[in-house]
Amino acid sequence: MSLKLPQAPGAGLFKQGYSSYSNADGQINKSIAAIREIHQMCLTSMGPCGRNKIIVNHLGRTIVTNDAATMLRELEIVHPAVKVLVMATEQQKIDVGDGTNFVMVLAGELLNVAEKLVALGLSPVEIIQGYNMARNYTLAELDQLVVDEIADKNDREQLAKVTRAVIASKQYGNEDLLSRLVSEAVAHVLPKGTASGAFNVDSIRVVKIMGGALSNSTVIKGMVFNREPEGHVKALEAGKKHKVAVFACPLDIAATETKGTVLLHNAQEMLDFSKGEEKQIDAMMKEIADMGVECVVAGAGVGELALHYLNRYGVLVLKVPSKFELRRICRVCGATPMARLGAPTPEEVGMVDVVKTMEIGGDRVTVFKQEEDEVSRTATIILRGATQNHLDDIERAIDDGVSAIKGLMKPDGGKLLPGAGATEIELVSRITKFGEKTPGLLQLAIKQFALAFEIVPRTLAETSGQDVNEVLPNLYAAHSDETGEGLYKGVDIDGESADGITDIRQEGIYDMLEMKKFAVNVATDAACTVLSVDQIIMAKKAGGPAAPQARKPGNWDHDD
Repeated sequence: MSLKLPQAPGAGLFKQGYSSYSNADGQINKSIAAIREIHQMCLTSMGPCGRNKIIVNHLGRTIVTNDAATMLRELEIVHPAVKVLVMATEQQKIDVGDGTNFVMVLAGELLNVAEKLVALGLSPVEIIQGYNMARNYTLAELDQLVVDEIADKNDREQLAKVTRAVIASKQYGNEDLLSRLVSEAVAHVLPKGTASGAFNVDSIRVVKIMGGALSNSTVIKGMVFNREPEGHVKALEAGKKHKVAVFACPLDIAATETKGTVLLHNAQEMLDFSKGEEKQIDAMMKEIADMGVECVVAGAGVGELALHYLNRYGVLVLKVPSKFELRRICRVCGATPMARLGAPTPEEVGMVDVVKTMEIGGDRVTVFKQEEDEVSRTATIILRGATQNHLDDIERAIDDGVSAIKGLMKPDGGKLLPGAGATEIELVSRITKFGEKTPGLLQLAIKQFALAFEIVPRTLAETSGQDVNEVLPNLYAAHSDETGEGLYKGVDIDGESADGITDIRQEGIYDMLEMKKFAVNVATDAACTVLSVDQIIMAKKAGGPAAPQARKPGNWDHDD
């Protein structure tokens, strides 16, 4: 009789190398444990006092940040359940810009409390049903918690009111300066009477120049390039409009597609050959100059001969190798990029008020600027700072602030909720009351859903160094006030008050309703997706075994 060896389940079903994890093996607990790891990492980075993380990615680039979306993008996460939450934070960043940490923390906490319910004997289906009921109730209640609304979306003070809290969560202490820069830049590209949804995030550019302090940062109505013009002409005369021609092709004689041989019989023919080329380029450059063009922007190379003739005709030449920057400069001056070399038509020519070269902190930059009464489609924020990592982090904070403006331009985007954890504390008590009225086992899931929101004020108090066991009871007591004033009480991260709570109206801390709704929706969806999975089946990675890599000499953190 032959011996029958035990085999893994599904061994004859799948190709060799597959691995399968089901709920019988505790798959759901393992998934929640993996999510808890990443949840704990994002938890300490939440809020204005959140800690930064240093991440060295697979390319050796060092990133210092406390933004969840950036951290999760740079980390190479392979766990499929954690990837669901990573996609949720990415979606939040794309759609609203702010609240990426909130999505990760809330989704992680929902799964943490769900683990306790699973241990009590509730099935994942019942938990999902309870969570969906609680989510629908929460979205309806958030509309009741609106405390302010942005009436004029063109007013700089009102714009700064929205961006201040968003930027404070990334750059605490610099939020007033940065929100002023963002609101000034947005006001330049958002003309009066703009319809909702007309704002394009790409209209706000950031140029980082090392040196100086953050207080030296400025906003320029137009575009700034980190390079000098190519020729002798470095600036154009101020006080009048200048014509601009944008070429997407090289400013040079085009090379032929096929190889050709030129037979020269004597020295005169050789002289005439080079002269013919010179005359051809001279004629082309003269055509451009005769159209009144005073500035040429080249998207590809600029030949020496073409540059010589453009200098002779007093035309400023700027080389812009990036096709994206070329599109933006066309937006600034209203030009059309041309794929052919020659004189532009009047419709293809753009107009600009100021083209000049400036020196900022040892770097020479070229500025394309429109005057005050003109409407520009692009504004540039020039950031100054000591280190590249610091400038990168400030740029990410500004990107979040600009994305918040995109959310503000939506139809109901102007509505504001109390910040500093005030909304979450209010939701805990309201959802708990709703859960108590719900019959059956679903009320357990709804009450745990409510409890998950407590993580936000708890984390804000913890990261700011306060005693959580004192601050949270004080917050609950303040929010139980019948007059309705309790809604405006949030966590005092500065620790100036004895009870650890502050009035958000005095501090000007507001959250956007659109951001909070989207975050609750996305976080609940992500948590429900993880809970609804009962089996994970993973195929073996494609490709053969990786070649062994020799260990580098010396210590791992020394430069080779």
